Parts: sequence; structure tokens; C-alpha cells
Amino acid sequence: MRNLFLLFLVCGHALAQVPLPLPPFMPQNASLGAIPSTGGVPNPQWSSLLGNLLFFYEAQRSGKLPSTNRVKWRNSSALSDGQDVKLDLTGGYYDAGDYIKCTFPLSAAVMSICWGATDFGKGYDLANQTPYLDDMLRWSLDWLVKAHPSNDTLFVQIADTNLTNAYWGGDQNIPEPRASYQINNTSPGTDAAAGAAAAFAACSNLYANRVFSSSYSGPATLQNSTYAAALLEHAQQLYNFATSARKVVYQQSVPEAGVAYPSSGYGDELAIAALFLSWAQNSTSLYQQAQTYYSQYNLSDYQGVFNWDSKTPGLPILFAQIAQANPSFGNITNWRTEAESYLDGIVYGGGEGYSTRGGLLYYPSDSEDASLNPALNAAMLLNRYLPLASTEKRKQDYYNYAKGQVDYALGKNPMSMPYVVGANPNSPQNPHSAMASGGNNISDINNSPPQEAYVLYGAVVGGPDKYDRFFDIRADWPETEPAIDYNAPMLTLAAMHVLNDTSDPFYTSLQAGAYQKPAGMPCDAAYTDGCGGPQLSKGGQIAMGVVIGFAGVVIFSLVGWWGWLSWRGDYDPCY
Repeated sequence: MRNLFLLFLVCGHALAQVPLPLPPFMPQNASLGAIPSTGGVPNPQWSSLLGNLLFFYEAQRSGKLPSTNRVKWRNSSALSDGQDVKLDLTGGYYDAGDYIKCTFPLSAAVMSICWGATDFGKGYDLANQTPYLDDMLRWSLDWLVKAHPSNDTLFVQIADTNLTNAYWGGDQNIPEPRASYQINNTSPGTDAAAGAAAAFAACSNLYANRVFSSSYSGPATLQNSTYAAALLEHAQQLYNFATSARKVVYQQSVPEAGVAYPSSGYGDELAIAALFLSWAQNSTSLYQQAQTYYSQYNLSDYQGVFNWDSKTPGLPILFAQIAQANPSFGNITNWRTEAESYLDGIVYGGGEGYSTRGGLLYYPSDSEDASLNPALNAAMLLNRYLPLASTEKRKQDYYNYAKGQVDYALGKNPMSMPYVVGANPNSPQNPHSAMASGGNNISDINNSPPQEAYVLYGAVVGGPDKYDRFFDIRADWPETEPAIDYNAPMLTLAAMHVLNDTSDPFYTSLQAGAYQKPAGMPCDAAYTDGCGGPQLSKGGQIAMGVVIGFAGVVIFSLVGWWGWLSWRGDYDPCY
């Protein structure tokens, strides 16, 4: 009965939702992204980008679409989700370019967005995007509530990955049946349960207006104490489930979930759930539990990425934020040391990542399937840490490095490519999206149709390869596929820039035609043709041919000269 009451509270929230504006915000034509604005705060171009990034989530919606739907080429879809388990599991978001719904990456994305909107939420207010932030979050959270029908049950995936990946077409003919996969007491998943708990707790903090510090702008104006209480109840239940059930990664219980989103561990999810809950409940004991997890699972040694799988790099920063806000929780000095050890490794070197020749932060394993995501998450963490930095030098260096990653993503890169669809004439034209492509021939998705049917405004794509090359090929999913977790860090970064940046995003300085497709083929999981390294354009190949030819003539001449001298006896090569 308790959960039924909570479901009523959450799903009956429509009157309390921030009203959507009339007329609605709609993305501007990409051509306007090449026109500098008049500047100022809020900067019009950053505000537009923030709106586009939120617009993307509407394009990813599953279930019955509301009358306020702004993406006119989308239809209501997957209306039978949950029927196999006699539950209503419709709604939520398709995770990427296909039609599966996955709790683990959704929880991570929602947690990140709510954390960002708690610290830098006034950016959403200034850009008039808070109603759409509220709408996006509730579409996520209301589905997560459905996916958590009882204390010890959480649905972690809807639809068979392989069946869905075998379909390339619109949202009207999605293959059925769509199986519902769950974790429970007998088949647990510590990471998925704790990850969802962290999302509910982080968003409860946002809706309850629980600020960390006056050093940040403060939460977006969408406070609702009733909604916050309902979210907190789900967070508590899921955390209890995660800590009381047998500890195991969720794909051990649900192997199907490991096809697309396998988890590498659960210590980080336990720690971050305990941390967000400690702030929500004003509980020093939960803060101490988080510290115990941090030590128990040796999280201090981690130097890798922050993403849907690993939340570890965010932990020292969240520990420090809470300790700064309430010193009775812990010693901020210790967490500054931990945070700066990790962030220094990014900015000054020594971490697991390195900079490509074009300046993108790149991790040899994690960046291969989506190069921009690790870099943008690092930029987000660096910016969040600025008010806590121990020295002015670090504060400036961290800011500059983060700005470099954002600029790279928005066009200051060797391709002159802004990696946000619809932001500028040079933006990707062929995102790997079954919905947006308009095609239905899975054996020829690059050419059917020749031009993408719909503009997937606001989608952050995977990004370039390790050689800074981007080929804009629809079938090249590591480079061109969008995903709900790819947009999450860019949302927070865009909100920060709305708050503080009078200058435009870099792409406004790019004119149409600045992007030139590189020669050769990509080097990634979809295409291995280009793994011999960068290839030159045709002009470059001709120039190189001239150089090589000239060098050959010189070498041939030198060899002949040496032979002539040797024949004469005038030259001893060993003397």
C-alpha cells in the first residue's frame, strides 16, 4: 500500500509541475548557430544550446506522448511495455539510437543532471529552460518509480538487446515481444539498485532545494516538497535493498543487461548513494558509511573515467561539498587532497588519460566507443570543483582545461566540427539513430535514405576517433550514435556557461563548409579500415607523393655518388 500511495503522489503531480511556456521553445535553424550573438548574460547562444540539449530527450521518449510533445516526427510507442509481468512499464527513454530502455545508464544520467541542476540550476532559470528541465526529469523519474514496484524489485531493462539491434526503422514497428528484466532479492543487483537510489536521492535534493554551498548558484526553481519526499522514499528503499541483499553486479542476475551496459563493480554506486542520502537525511552515519565503502573497495586508487559505469571520480568532490557545507560530516582537507590528486592527473598529466594531438582528453579503453563523453564528464567535474580548489593556480588551470574540452566539443578541433546535432551548419548530419534516420534497410543504413530524414536537435554524438578524425558515417555508431548519458555532462556545462559566459559557444565562429570529411576510414569498433593511422586528403597525398619522389631522387643520387667514390677508391666508409 505504501508504494501505491507513493506512485499516486508521483504520477499525480501534473498540477505541481512547472508550467511549460507558450509558445514553446523550439530549436533554431542550424544556420543561426554560425551567427555571433550580442553577448551578455544570459548569452543567447548558450541559452539556445541548453534548450536544444533538453529537446533531445523529448526525441528519445518512449510511451504515450503528451499533447505538449514538441518533436512532431515522433509517435507514441512501446505501449505494451510491462505486459509480460502484468505491470505498466511504459514511458521512460530509449537509451541511444535504438529502442531498449535501460535503468543503469538512465539512473547515472539523471543523477548527474540533478546534481548539476542543484549546483548550477540558476543557469536553467536564466535561459528559461527550467520548465523543460522539470519535464525531462519527471519523465525519467516517473518511469523509474514504475520500474520500482516494490521495495526489493527493480526492472533494469525493457526489450531484448539483440532483437532490438536487429531492427532499423521508425517508432511504429518496434519488434515485440519486449521482455521485462528485473532484479530482486533472489536475483539481486547491488550496482543497479544503488545507482537508482543515488538518482532518486540526488533529485530529491534538487526538488527539496537542499543547497550544498553559497559558492554555487543554487538549484533551479522547481521546488516541490511533496515530490521530493516521494523520491526520497524510493531512494531509501532501494539503498536498503542494495545493502541488505547479496552483493553482486546486476548482469550476473540479468545476463541480458550485460550485452549493452555491463557493470564493472558496485562499490562506487554504494558510496555515491550513501552520500546523496546523507545530505538528504542530514545523516553523518550515512556519510561515514560512504567513507567506509570508499576505503573498502579501494576507490582511492582509481584514475579512470567518470561515466554511467564508474561514479568514483565524483566521490571526493561530493564528499568535499558536503563537508564544506557541514563540517560535522567530515574533514574537507582530506577530500580536497583526494579530489586534487585525481584532477591534477587530468590537467597536469599522470592520470590514465592523455591529450590527442587536437587536445581531446582521451582514455585508451573508455574513449574508444564514445570519445567525447569522458572528456565532457571530466570538464564537468573540474568546473564543479573550482569553488573548493586549494590554490588560485589550480582554480585557473582547472577552469582553462575544462574550457578547452568544451571548446573542442563545440568546434575548436581539427575537424572544425561542433559535435551537437543541429547547433551549426557543420554539426553531424548522420547521427546513428533508427528513429531520426527515416530508413528501414538495416543492411544499408548509410544510404537508405541518403540524407537523414529528421534533425535530432541537441544530440551529443560519440565523437571523433583517437586521431581526432570524424567521418560522419551513420553506421559508425562509436562516432555518430547519441545517448541519454552523453548529453548529461553537456547540460550541466551549458548551464554553467549561461550563468557566467558572455561570449558565444565556439561554433558561432564557424561558417558553413568548415568541416571537411577526412580521407580514409575510421578506426573503431564499427570500422577497422582506418586503424593504420591518419590518412591524408587527396591534396595531401599528392604533396606527399612529390616529397617522397624528390626524396627518392636524392637518395638514389647519394647512393650512386657513394658507389662512384668507392669504385674510385677515394672514399672509405669505415675510416
